Amino acid sequence: MNKKTTILGQTYSFKSLKEIMAKANEEKSGDELARVSAENMKERMAAKIVLSNITLADFRNYPLLEDEVARVIEESVEENVYREIRTWTVADLREYILHDETTGEHLLTISKGLTSDMIAAVAKLMSNLDLIQAAAKIQVITHCQTKIGQPKTLASRVQPNHPSDRLQGIRASLYDGLSYGIGDAVIGINPVIDTTNNIYDLLLETKNIITEFSIPTQNCVLSHVTSQMRAIEKGAPADLIFQSLAGTEEGNESFGISVSLLDEAHQLMQEKGTALGPNRWYLETGQGSELSSTSHYNIDQLTLEARCYGLAKRYNPFIVNTVVGFIGPEYLYDSKQVIRAGLEDHFMGKMHGLPMGVDVCYTNHMNADQNDMDNLSMLLGTAGVNFVIGVPMADDCMLNYQSLSYHDIATLRNVLNLAPAPAFSAWLENQGITENGKLTRVAGDPTIFMKVK
Repeated sequence: MNKKTTILGQTYSFKSLKEIMAKANEEKSGDELARVSAENMKERMAAKIVLSNITLADFRNYPLLEDEVARVIEESVEENVYREIRTWTVADLREYILHDETTGEHLLTISKGLTSDMIAAVAKLMSNLDLIQAAAKIQVITHCQTKIGQPKTLASRVQPNHPSDRLQGIRASLYDGLSYGIGDAVIGINPVIDTTNNIYDLLLETKNIITEFSIPTQNCVLSHVTSQMRAIEKGAPADLIFQSLAGTEEGNESFGISVSLLDEAHQLMQEKGTALGPNRWYLETGQGSELSSTSHYNIDQLTLEARCYGLAKRYNPFIVNTVVGFIGPEYLYDSKQVIRAGLEDHFMGKMHGLPMGVDVCYTNHMNADQNDMDNLSMLLGTAGVNFVIGVPMADDCMLNYQSLSYHDIATLRNVLNLAPAPAFSAWLENQGITENGKLTRVAGDPTIFMKVK
């Protein structure tokens, strides 16, 4: 494996594949904090040149990290596909992905022979437009209670959080979101109180609302997986089970999880989950989580993010999303880095064959604003993102961060001529919220769900 190159008379030599990968990454404050980033643009370009000539076989011959997550990824590789492409360079892989004759079906086939590190490597050689073009080719349809991911659709998670988990407040916020046509991906609540009884109550409340109004969607409470498991064992009606993932075994230990625990939760959902379809997981990621727990092993945050998706594949999830700007400026400093990371994560998730969504978001101490989120949401919409997340007025009153509002998502669908998932679209028409796919005068009025029928 060649680890050096000469540019304009200056030779750049790198010690390892790990260093090449880190320094080929686009500028990220998290990589700078971890002291693994390129010192300047010239060194970054040199690392990209070296990376472009590395073969796919090199990634298996010189592993960046060997741990539980790496083993899961290795076990998922289909060797017959890998043998056909093992001599390709990362540049060859990029050219194949972007070729006009390469379809999404081709990409999903070839991805079976790729490791997460290979997918991360090719993302580093791609421009923002490359990432959009490539991801837009790939469609991933999943089935929980309903199906999402169909062509020309944009699903959404309604996030009716409340600062004290008060059921009346959650219900009011949920009605608001539904009135804008938001919630076809999932009704997903981030709880304040992570106890078995509270998780049970929240799952029961959301399921009762779904049943009361015959809403074609699914419910989920985003607490720790063990809290959900206890509630489900108690009889709570859960369509989806949730957990955040890291890209290293040690990072997952900091979350209080392991592959064996996730396997146990997976089996529980097959036995006691309330969903009709086979896809019963909601998994969440975000660049920088491994560094925040000092479990990154001097690997750059994009590569570790890709490894999260390699782990997520094991569980055949209904939805996956990156909470792209949630961790803060220590990892993604400004809107340029957030936008880049959102496009990278979406592409890498789709290349893993995952039903990828993005929480288009930022924290208030980050150098970004709502206009930047509008820009990213438009880019992701053109890239074929499976779903995005909406909160009241784009301001989450419990998690204290900024995301998209319910009406932002409605506007995004309107501008890009996208629809909710088919079953949810039909429900909106029956409710009078839309007519011929367009919002009606009653849209945005949550009191329509409060009238006695």
